[in-house]
Amino acid sequence: MPEGDNVWRIARQLDAVLAGKVLIRCDVRVPKYATVDLSGLIVENVASRGKHLLIRIGDPENGSIIHSHLKMEGTWHVYGRGERWRRPTHKARCVLEVDSAVVVGFELGILEVLSRRNEDDAVGYLGPDVLGPGWDEAEALRRLRSHPEEPVGVALLDQRNLAGLGNIYRCEVCFLARVNPFTPMADVPNLERIVTLSKALLEANKDRSNRSTTGTAVGRHGDRFWVYGRNRCLRCRTAVVKDMLGANELALRDVYYCPNCQPLV
Repeated sequence: MPEGDNVWRIARQLDAVLAGKVLIRCDVRVPKYATVDLSGLIVENVASRGKHLLIRIGDPENGSIIHSHLKMEGTWHVYGRGERWRRPTHKARCVLEVDSAVVVGFELGILEVLSRRNEDDAVGYLGPDVLGPGWDEAEALRRLRSHPEEPVGVALLDQRNLAGLGNIYRCEVCFLARVNPFTPMADVPNLERIVTLSKALLEANKDRSNRSTTGTAVGRHGDRFWVYGRNRCLRCRTAVVKDMLGANELALRDVYYCPNCQPLV
């Protein structure tokens, strides 16, 4: 499941092969941008903002940004020129080629081409990026506290509060902080710890291919998480509750918690 750590790794992988290179092919397979051709321009860098990926091309004043969001199914691959793709061609949404590599975005949930001057139109609404160079814990806390009636499990997924956390991390952060995800923000006693844990977990996992919140990076899927996707709590063996939690019907997501370790007070 794509979360901020995935996108951080993808950005670094793409930056390593694209930054400073001249595009010799630019194929954006979205009807609105089908005529866009950025070939001949230099890629300045590739960066992540929360779960968003930004490929900055050309100069800051007149250049463009290819902005993407993976949603649930999206991914970016790097291939050698002439190498066979590992996903079907018809699922490709963006193809960028430089002298040494071909970068392909498959099944991207969001894909748009913007002026570099309009970068904030895509990501300006986001809260502090948990893995970003400008991480601001105080601002993240301020934004979270501005929603006193909202369940903490909803507030942590709201990218306007802090950017980068997805469903796995919100479940695991709440478990480690011993907070029920349905607890209203106003009743959360250790919000600072929740924000600190959010930062620590993503930092610990940003270079890992197998995400883990327990310190176990190998083995069965359930061994790597305390409650997410588990039948029983890894700490106390109580049956894990699987419920639905979201700001509205369109945002409902599975949530996992241990009723023993995380009682709703």
